[in-house]
Amino acid sequence: MKPTGIKKLYYSISEVSKITGLEQYVLRYWETEFDELTPAKNRAGNRIYTNKDIKLIIHIKRLLRDEKYTIEGAKKILETYQPESDTGEQLELISVPPKKKIQDEEIRTEIVEVRNFLEEMLEKIKQ
Repeated sequence: MKPTGIKKLYYSISEVSKITGLEQYVLRYWETEFDELTPAKNRAGNRIYTNKDIKLIIHIKRLLRDEKYTIEGAKKILETYQPESDTGEQLELISVPPKKKIQDEEIRTEIVEVRNFLEEMLEKIKQ
């Protein structure tokens, strides 16, 4: 996390996804499971997360993924959760490696192999 002179007040769900390393659908699901996680919505209906929301998400992630709590167990822990006071730090996006793109040639090779296999099976059936 990097300190800056100007602090961002709100983050979009895509920014929070990059900050926390979680998929957007996971964030939306956790909203339904954890009453403490209730990001506001802007006029367009998009979720807007605060630093406090993001710290809660990181805490939930640590409970579920690192400490291996169930959702019910994490809910009990969160009953006594007190978020840290806001230190004014700017949250930093996690650099997630891009997903590997499949090249056209790879797809073509796979399709040809499947076609050849199916043709062989068809010949065996005909005999």
